This record gives sequence, structure tokens and C-alpha cells, in this order.
Amino acid sequence: MPVNHDLPQDLSYSKEVIQQKRAIDPHLNALLDKYTEIDKRVLEAEAQALADDKVRKLKEKRLSLKDEISKSLNGSSRA
Repeated sequence: MPVNHDLPQDLSYSKEVIQQKRAIDPHLNALLDKYTEIDKRVLEAEAQALADDKVRKLKEKRLSLKDEISKSLNGSSRA
């Protein structure tokens, strides 16, 4: 069953802080756009019951992006 991930909650940042950082950091903005797209693809793949290997690879990409986003956000103070 597809599960939508709440990125701000997963990263322990408020949505407002993420949006503020996103507005001033083009790299973070691009990462967040990529994360949103890959998360959508994961949900679609799960809903379509695609092969486990394809879903696993998409999830790995999503996790990698999440790690990059976390590193970018940790470059400044938390809220």
C-alpha cells in the first residue's frame, strides 16, 4: 500500500523553515523538487504493484535525495 512521506516531519524541520531555506538556496530547491518527483513515482509504482526491484530502486533514490536534503538543511540552524 502506497504511503506518502511527510518530509518536514521526517527531517524534524517545520514546513516554514524548509520553505524559507528553499527560497534562498537554489541547490536545496532543486533537491526538494527532485524529491517530490521521485516520491510521486514511488507512490505510483507501489499503487501499480510494479516489480519489487523497480520499487526498491526508486525508494533508494528517494532516500539518497532525502539524505542530501538533510545535509543541506543542517548547514544552518534548526527550527
